[in-house]
Amino acid sequence: MTQREAVFPANRHALYDEHGYSAAIRSGDLLFVSGQVGSRSDGTPEPDFERQVRLAFENLKATLSAAGCTMDDIVDVTTFHTDPENQFGTIMAVKQQIFSRPPYPNWTALGVNWLAGFDFEIKVIARIPAST
Repeated sequence: MTQREAVFPANRHALYDEHGYSAAIRSGDLLFVSGQVGSRSDGTPEPDFERQVRLAFENLKATLSAAGCTMDDIVDVTTFHTDPENQFGTIMAVKQQIFSRPPYPNWTALGVNWLAGFDFEIKVIARIPAST
């Protein structure tokens, strides 16, 4: 049976301990990353929406890195948006900078009405490189 191993980025353990979940779980050669948001260092939401999206991606990169992965290892993305119609242009502009060339990961975007004070959240599944 494949064992689960919790993965945490540096300097973020208290946030996950407080809410009782792992930043990511390594299972076999897959990494399941919990939803990442654009939180500032004190855990509060970044008020500027574009910066919040960019911070969510930075937090995602830190979690991936803790497991030996990069953005290129992502195979599946799910994003959550509190106002998709008005936010999508900003999100797509940031996304195109981060995923600038094929093959692009799978992507599912969902409109939601609550994200605990945030307006954007991203969760992913990544394949862990064989060398880690």
